[in-house]
Amino acid sequence: MARVMKIAAPGDHAPAVGFDTPLAMLAECHRRIEDRCATLQRLVPHLAARGSDRPAAEAATAVLRYFDVAAPDHHADEEQDLFPALIESVAGSDALCIRELIDGLRAEHTVFEQQWGALRQVLAMVSDGRPARLDGERVEAFVQAYHRHIVREEDALLPMAARLISDAEMARIGESMQRRRRVPGATSGHG
Repeated sequence: MARVMKIAAPGDHAPAVGFDTPLAMLAECHRRIEDRCATLQRLVPHLAARGSDRPAAEAATAVLRYFDVAAPDHHADEEQDLFPALIESVAGSDALCIRELIDGLRAEHTVFEQQWGALRQVLAMVSDGRPARLDGERVEAFVQAYHRHIVREEDALLPMAARLISDAEMARIGESMQRRRRVPGATSGHG
């Protein structure tokens, strides 16, 4: 029997999630992505008005750290563990529908990696306190693409996974997520 999960709405304060609830942890990662995207959006006017000052450098460092480490782990959690488990849990025409959804999500991950590369260069300069201009249109494209992606995952993928993936497979996914982060015996979410 699959676990039932509640995905907290933005602004909800859910209890800490961990590797024993991998779908809730993935949803919590989405909140962190949204937070870092909001920081990225705030950096555009800040850099234009104040340049690469200390607050800008700190914000850029936080965004860099997240999208260089946690976001790739999050994508790997989905691509290496969740997607295959979901495909394995269904058969017939349902599998085709799920494969189409998953193929689209994988393609979006690739686009994010490409978009991130261009943003990363500017943020690294800001993080080092060097003058830089962050392209507002490029930031907005990145943020809006991530927003649409998160909505697709939370409206379709995660609820489907909660219904179809067994408790034993969920436990395996959680263990894999924990190993990916090299966090022995961790109980709180990182992502």
